[in-house]
Amino acid sequence: MFLTNLFNLKKTCMHEKITPDMEYGYCPDCGKLIHNDWYITRCSCCGVKMKAICRNGVIEPQNHYCTNCGSSEYIVEQISKINFIDINFAVLQRHEIDENVKYSNTTQCWQEKTVEKPKLLVQYL
Repeated sequence: MFLTNLFNLKKTCMHEKITPDMEYGYCPDCGKLIHNDWYITRCSCCGVKMKAICRNGVIEPQNHYCTNCGSSEYIVEQISKINFIDINFAVLQRHEIDENVKYSNTTQCWQEKTVEKPKLLVQYL
């Protein structure tokens, strides 16, 4: 009994039921809000796409050297939406979003200069 409780405490949710095509979604296993982030690596010398992998939480290319120019330097780019061309090169990371954070939105209205005194604009919430 004690051993099974010990294993349940160390088990973390991998959010596998969140599909890669969703940008945001709630995990049905743990109930947390999850954000899908796509990353791709490119050679910093010639700009060729390199197959990306995630090692210990760090995104890096699978091969240590570029197959086009031989450079070992690379750039990690975040992609807002994945397309079918980049799917073979990209890596997906799922991040938990803290829902307790209060977000504030600010709305600004601009009016051209006129001779008349500007009237107060009505704000609908």
